Amino acid sequence: MLQIKGMLVSNLDIDKKNSLYFEYEEGKQNTYTYVFVNALTGNTSAWNGIIGKRVRDAGHGYLTYNFRGQINSSFDESINLTSEIIISDLLKLINHLNLKNIILCGLSIGGLYAAIASLEKIDVKGLILINTLRKPSSRLDWINRAMVNAAKIGGSSLIMDMGMPVIASPKFLDKVKSNALNFENYKPLKKNDGILKLMEGSLSANWSFDWSKINIPTLVMTGHLDKMFRIPEDIEELVNKIKNSKRIELPNCGHLIPLEEPEQFSDHIINFVNNLN
Repeated sequence: MLQIKGMLVSNLDIDKKNSLYFEYEEGKQNTYTYVFVNALTGNTSAWNGIIGKRVRDAGHGYLTYNFRGQINSSFDESINLTSEIIISDLLKLINHLNLKNIILCGLSIGGLYAAIASLEKIDVKGLILINTLRKPSSRLDWINRAMVNAAKIGGSSLIMDMGMPVIASPKFLDKVKSNALNFENYKPLKKNDGILKLMEGSLSANWSFDWSKINIPTLVMTGHLDKMFRIPEDIEELVNKIKNSKRIELPNCGHLIPLEEPEQFSDHIINFVNNLN
């Protein structure tokens, strides 16, 4: 356990082989705690820079953590890292820290995990879905399985290099280009690599989730430059099932809104909780 400028940096030990790395900063009294839920290939760095500072400066607390299989979190190689395990771990961490006034905020499939967790007995006041809403289809299944196959051949670097032009803005492509498209980075993932096990486990994710069950204030953020997962008519249908939702459309962003435009993203999620009062 480590305290860094008021932030608790630690691991929650689930058992001898499984643990969750997390960073937690408590907010001021009677404020909210954002719980950031990663995408499959993400980690805490997506949230703990500009976004974490903006949230902290607004007086709120935040928790960011890595799934089993992501960096600094350990896992038993003999188990499958299913969606059920990821959601259960999220609830374990929230209960461990005894969090109140929670705003669950998930990127991509992380939003699905957050939505399912929000139905459990935790003190959730709001939900933020970032490029999450999608319907099960042969197209989605094809994309997900092709990504698993690509990971087996060239790891997460190959996945990102192949997908980035159709999920991110040109501005973000220019930002990351210096570290991309390097053939030497393409290394096959081993059978028990954490990211590969997470990707394989995600193939059974419940994209048929009944969004009408969500009755807490929900912010739905959509980046128009996400050409892989954004199907406008599907999003329209699903968001209309959420009883208390607000939509924010970002024409200049793609799939990775918190990474592409962290300042703009921070303003939106802080305004969202300000309007809850």
